[in-house]
Amino acid sequence: MLKPAKGSRRPRKRVGRGSASGSGTTAGRGAKGQQARAGSKRRAWFEGGQKQILKRQPKLSGFRNPRRREFEVVNIGVLDKKLPEGSYDSAALRARGILRTGKPVKILGKGTVEKRFTLTVHAVSATAKSAVEKAGGSVDISHEE
Repeated sequence: MLKPAKGSRRPRKRVGRGSASGSGTTAGRGAKGQQARAGSKRRAWFEGGQKQILKRQPKLSGFRNPRRREFEVVNIGVLDKKLPEGSYDSAALRARGILRTGKPVKILGKGTVEKRFTLTVHAVSATAKSAVEKAGGSVDISHEE
């Protein structure tokens, strides 16, 4: 019969073979209980009959629209304060430090505008559009992302 080379591995300890061996009777499994039984296996997430952590979490409510467009918003008051009159698109606003992310741009109507701007952005609120046009500027909608 083939045997492993001497010293290559420790022989397996046979448990449950009488009290003289030191691992008899309960074979190192303690007394009674789920772990003492043969074939006792528990899933990694099992918590001893306690309600599992995943089931203790609150259910998510509501709906998330997967096609929702997220914009980076800029108020007209910020444009009036930080920019001289002129023509601007999203790339120019990003270069001037007004925008931070690469998201599409939407202009909102908070604040006042007294300078003449020609803006090319992805979206604009009605309030912002009327304020820019009142100051003698214009707003164009760009459909590229």
